[in-house]
Amino acid sequence: MLDTLDAPSVRTWCRLALTALGQAREEIDALNVYPVPDGDTGTNLYLTVESAASALDACFAERQPAGPGLAPAMAAVARGALVGARGNSGVILAQWLRGLSEVLSQGGDPAALRKGLVRASEAAYQAVAVPVEGTLLTVAAAAARTADQPSEGSRPDGLTAVAESAHRAALEALAHTPEQLDVLAEAGVVDAGGRGLVAVLGALVDAVSGQNPMGPVALRQEVAVPAPAAAGCEGHERPPGPGHPAFEVIYLLDAPDEALPALRGRLAGLGDSLVIGGGDGLWNVHVHVDDAGAAVEAGVEAGRPYRIRITHFAEAAARSGEREETVAHGRAVLSVVSGTGLAELCAQSGSAVLAADPDRPPASGELAEAVRRCGAREVVLLLNDPELRPAAGAAADQLREEGVRIAVLPTRSPVQGLAALAVHDATRRFDEDVVAMTSAAGATRYAELALAEGESWTMAGVCQAGDVLGMIDGDVAVIGEDLAQTALTVLARMLTAGGELVTLILGEGVPAGLADRLVADARRERPEVDTLVYEGGQESALLVIGVE
Repeated sequence: MLDTLDAPSVRTWCRLALTALGQAREEIDALNVYPVPDGDTGTNLYLTVESAASALDACFAERQPAGPGLAPAMAAVARGALVGARGNSGVILAQWLRGLSEVLSQGGDPAALRKGLVRASEAAYQAVAVPVEGTLLTVAAAAARTADQPSEGSRPDGLTAVAESAHRAALEALAHTPEQLDVLAEAGVVDAGGRGLVAVLGALVDAVSGQNPMGPVALRQEVAVPAPAAAGCEGHERPPGPGHPAFEVIYLLDAPDEALPALRGRLAGLGDSLVIGGGDGLWNVHVHVDDAGAAVEAGVEAGRPYRIRITHFAEAAARSGEREETVAHGRAVLSVVSGTGLAELCAQSGSAVLAADPDRPPASGELAEAVRRCGAREVVLLLNDPELRPAAGAAADQLREEGVRIAVLPTRSPVQGLAALAVHDATRRFDEDVVAMTSAAGATRYAELALAEGESWTMAGVCQAGDVLGMIDGDVAVIGEDLAQTALTVLARMLTAGGELVTLILGEGVPAGLADRLVADARRERPEVDTLVYEGGQESALLVIGVE
């Protein structure tokens, strides 16, 4: 449990927030009926925090080996969120993070966190031209009020108490958002942006408490959050009705502070949903208008707009409806793997390869760009790592808007990816190929052996630093001291459930002779089982085992 925030704990918070938003992304998208029912709030929030986390990772890389202090870390988070903010809710969240950064840059004690949450709420309100209650703003304000006035019986001097009270108040405020906004009540949903902020605050609780090994508290619904009613589920796919502006315009703007009042006035006269976040000469501008050109011209008059994104709501909705009708012009498979040996195996099987850094998994933008480089209209994406699913989901949404037909297969290990590649057939219809590959991956059990980095609770008991962990289907099943003996135990357990083919992928630094011992043991216990051995070269796991 932390007494004060520092740069490493902020980094942990960003990663947990990204995980929480990634897992809740589709849920939040489904809640999105305000201000425009375009079903992308969850994706926009995810991309905003992903940009913040990437900027913080870069800050750590630049300041090795000591790492950054709290002030530069928070500045990196605020700037990264601002530059990568997407949509109305993304810009508001970026401004919330900027307000928080202004205070936490001076210190990370509980009093600073309380003041920071208050300043974050104020900054979020200031970014919105016409604040509306029952939104992310309301949830932020509730969190700030409670954090600023800890409840009786809590430790007012404790960092965890401040974070928990803010999170609890945000959950309660979220549950009441339909009472404040008619469109939410009609659809039977809570506010999507507010739901996203609850996820971010829940991740903060996890980061400062360190007492939730079963996953982010942000994902546990302590206050009932209604699922979208039928009308709401349909509504978020509909374009805005008559009378609503036709375009969403968003751009970054280099402009002096004194140019902002005139810009706000000009854009407010052109449309609605105006949000301008930022400061110190860099701004993120978001507005809904009928005249997209005029909105960009207003930016030119104020300064230098760039990274301009213009979305026509009706065309976006039409593209969404046409996705399944896209005509294919070639098909590709893209495998995300770590290790030169694995990359060569996938390439030999006819797959394009994105080499992943085990210390920095690819972000959604990198995944999307790798798919584009395939040059195909139909793409099957093999992630081979469950941690990449949120980023892949956000990337897939972007690519579908571009007309790419993409299927993200839920492969959780490289051996599942290889099994899927073995049955890939580009002459089949896309759906049939995806089903066959998914079935092959699902029929492959997998295990990994790795070294524990520190003391931790697992499904198999408590492990210590240096112990060998045998993980079967993602859960720690065996804890041992000797790599070979642990590997033999894991393989024996996997074969008790049956199997016809064993695949062994050797990681970097695996002792010579280990594969021969495993092959001999498998043949002795199950003579009918075939065994394949590959040099994978991956750093993430000493050994990967697959049983089909």
